[in-house]
Amino acid sequence: MNTQEIVSKLWNLCNVLRDDGITYHQYVTELTYILFLKMAKETDTEGHIPETYRWDQLTAKSGIELKRFYKELLNHLGEECTGRVREIYQGASTNIEEPKNLEKIITTIDSLDWYSAREEGLGNLYEGLLEKNANEKKSGAGQYFTPRVLIDVMTRLIDPQAGEKCNDPACGTFGFMIAADRHVKEHTDQLFDLDADTADFQRKEAFTGCELVHETHRLALMNAMLHDIEGQILLGDTLSNFGKQMNGFDVVLTNPPFGTKKGGERATRDDFTYPTSNKQLNFLQHIYRSLKPNGKARAAVVLPDNVLFADGDGEKIRADLMEKCNLHTVLRLPTGIFYAQGVKTNVLFFTRGTADKGSTKEVWFYDLRTNMPSFGKTNPLKADHFADFEAAYHADDRHAVQDERWHCFTREEIANKGNSLDMGLIRDDSVLDYNDLPDPADSAEEAITQLEEAVDLLMSVVKELRVLEVE
Repeated sequence: MNTQEIVSKLWNLCNVLRDDGITYHQYVTELTYILFLKMAKETDTEGHIPETYRWDQLTAKSGIELKRFYKELLNHLGEECTGRVREIYQGASTNIEEPKNLEKIITTIDSLDWYSAREEGLGNLYEGLLEKNANEKKSGAGQYFTPRVLIDVMTRLIDPQAGEKCNDPACGTFGFMIAADRHVKEHTDQLFDLDADTADFQRKEAFTGCELVHETHRLALMNAMLHDIEGQILLGDTLSNFGKQMNGFDVVLTNPPFGTKKGGERATRDDFTYPTSNKQLNFLQHIYRSLKPNGKARAAVVLPDNVLFADGDGEKIRADLMEKCNLHTVLRLPTGIFYAQGVKTNVLFFTRGTADKGSTKEVWFYDLRTNMPSFGKTNPLKADHFADFEAAYHADDRHAVQDERWHCFTREEIANKGNSLDMGLIRDDSVLDYNDLPDPADSAEEAITQLEEAVDLLMSVVKELRVLEVE
C-alpha cells in the first residue's frame, strides 16, 4: 500500500464521522492527535510521551473506556508535557461522541501498511491529508492552502540555500517552509554534504513561521515535526506588535490571507510607516522590512490584484517597496487555482537592496492569466504550465526573450502610472476588439442583401408549391 492509497483510506474514514456531526477540518485535527501517537511509535520517538499515554495503551482499550482514556490523554499531553508535544496538544479536545467511531479510526490506522508509509515518508502522507482537506470545498481549508505546484515553482526560483534563515509570516500548514527544506535537502544530499553545525542549523533554526489560527497552527507543528524541522512556529498575529520580532531573514516565501482586518480597523503594528486596514498591504510592508538589507535577501509573495493598483496608502507602500527592494518580476497568475473562485492573484519577486532608495530600475511582468484555460479539479495546474515563465525568469538577457507574455516596464513608466503594478496583461482573444469590427453601415447593407436573397428563395419555393397544388 503506497502513500496515496493510505491517504485515501484515511480520508474515507471521514464518512464514518459525518453522522457524528464532524466537519472535514475537525476530522483532520482529530487525525493529527491520533496519528502523532502512531507515528511516534513507528519512528521510535515515543521518549517525549509518557508511557501511560503511548499508542499501545490507546489500542488496548475499547468502548466507553477508550473514549474516557482518549479525553484524559489529550488533556495530559496538552497540559503536562513539554516542547512540541505540548504545543500540538495544547487546548486539544475531541469532537467524536460515538466510542465506536473513535475505535474504528484507531483500529484502521493501526492496521495500515506503515512500513511502506515510512519508506515514502510520513511527512508526505500527512501533506497528502492536508491537500485532500484543502481540495474539499466544504472544509473551507483552501483559504490557507497554496497549490503544491505553485509553492514548488516559487521555491525553485527563490532558491533557498543552506545556512539561510527562511520564514513564512502567514504559514498556514507550513507548506512553503516544507518545500524550502526539501529544496535545500535535494541540493545537499539530505544535509550530508554540510558540516555538523550547518546541518544542525537547518534542522533547528533555518525554517520558521507564524500562524494566527490555533487549529491551523497545530497542523503546521505536526507537519514540521514529520519533516524533521524543529524551527520555531509562532502562534500569533504578525500584523500586531507581536510580529515585530520576526526580522533578519534571508528568504521569505508566503501567501498571506486575503481581505481586510476584522472590523476594518488598521493594523496594530506601531512600526508600520503606512498602517492600513488592507491585510495584504500590511503583510507586504512586514515582508520587505523583515528581509536583511544586504542586497541578497529575497522574497516571493502571492498577492491579489488590488495590491497592484490600490491608491492612497497602496500607492505609497508600492513606492516604498520599489525604493527599498528590487522588484524585478511580477507573475500574473491564472484564475481558478485557489479556493476563493474568481480571485485574481499574482506573485511578486523582489530582493532587498543595501540602501533604502532607488533599488528598482525595471519590472518584468509575465502574463500567465490571459488566454489560459480555467483551472480547477478537472483541469489542475501543472508544473509544465510554468515552464516558459521559468525560462524567461532565468534568462541571461531578459530583453532577448521572445515571448508575447513577457514585458518590461521601467521604474519611470510605473511612476507615471501612479506607481500602479496592474500591468503586463496581453490581449484577450476571447474579447472582441472594436477596431477589428467591420463598418456598421457595410454590415447593415450586407445583412439586407442576405435577407433579400432569402426572401427571393422563399418566394420561389412558394411558387413551386402553388404549381403543384394546381396540378
